[in-house]
Amino acid sequence: MVLAILLVAVVVFFFRTLVPEATAGLEGAARDFFTLSISVVIESLPFVFLGILVSILVRVWLPADFLFRRLPSSPVLRRLLLSLLGMLMPVCECGNVPMARGLMVKGLTAGESMTFLFAAPILNPITIITTQQAFGWDNGILAGRIAGGFFIANLVGWIYRDRQPGSVLTPGFEETCATEEHDHPTAGRLMQSISLFTREADAMMPALFIGAGLAGLIQVGVPREVMVALGSDPVWSVLALMALAFVVAICSNVDAFFILSFGATFLPGAVVGFLVFGPMIDVKMLALLRTTFTTRTLLHLTLIIGLCSAVLGWAVNFAF
Repeated sequence: MVLAILLVAVVVFFFRTLVPEATAGLEGAARDFFTLSISVVIESLPFVFLGILVSILVRVWLPADFLFRRLPSSPVLRRLLLSLLGMLMPVCECGNVPMARGLMVKGLTAGESMTFLFAAPILNPITIITTQQAFGWDNGILAGRIAGGFFIANLVGWIYRDRQPGSVLTPGFEETCATEEHDHPTAGRLMQSISLFTREADAMMPALFIGAGLAGLIQVGVPREVMVALGSDPVWSVLALMALAFVVAICSNVDAFFILSFGATFLPGAVVGFLVFGPMIDVKMLALLRTTFTTRTLLHLTLIIGLCSAVLGWAVNFAF
C-alpha cells in the first residue's frame, strides 16, 4: 500500500514538473486542483517520514523509562515541559502526529500527548525563526503566535487530562497501545523498526493523500478575493484567515512566508489567527489525526482551538 502510493506520487510529480506536456490537457480548476494537492503531499512527506523515524527512535531504541524518568511528577509541570519539547524537534505538524502516537504507546496520557502535539509545530525553532524573518517583532504577530500556541496547547492538555483512552482514541490505536509492549519482545531492534515504519506509514499515507486532496479541492472552490475583501474588518478578518489556514493546509515551517503577502491587506490579529490555528487544525491535519482520535474528539478539539485562536486574533487586533 505504502509503496504503491509513493510510486504514484513520484510518477505524478515527475510528469508534472519535468514533462509539463503530460498535463497539457488539464485546464483551469482541474489543473489547479492537481497542482495544489500534489504540492501539499510533496511538502508534507519529508516531515511525515521524519516524524515516523523520531517515533521509532522513542519506541524502539530508547530505554522504556528514558523520557518518563526525566519528566516532573506534577501533571501540570509535565504538560508544561512536554509543550516545550518541540523546541528540540524541528518537525512540523505532519511529523508530530506519528511522534505523538509513539509517546502514547510509551505511556503518556492522551492529554499529555495532545499538549506536545499542538505546541510543537508552533514552538519548534524553525517555525519561530521563519516567523521572525517574515514579520519581525512588530504588531505582536511573533509574540502572539508563540504565547498563543503555548497557552492553547496546555489548555487542551488540561481539558483532556483525565479522559480515558476509550473515550478519546480510535479502537485500532487503543489496541496498539495496549499490545505494543507484547509484540515480539525478543525481535531484533532493526527488524522491529522496519515493521513499525511500515505500520505507521500505512496509517499516515492514505490520510495524507485524502487530506491533500481535500485541501486542493477547497482551495479551488473558494475564491481568494472573497477573503481579501474581509481583510479590514477586525472581527471577520480573523475568521477569514482562520478559514484560509484550514483550507490551504500549509506546513508551519513555511506558513509565515505564505501569509506575508496578506499582511498588507489583513490586520495583525488575523495573521496571528492564521499562524496559530493552521498548525493545529486544518483539513490535512484532521485527516492525519483521524488515525488516532475519534471523530467526536476531533470535533471538540476543532471547536476549542478555533475559539481560542479567534479570541487571540481579536485581542491582537484591538490591542494594536
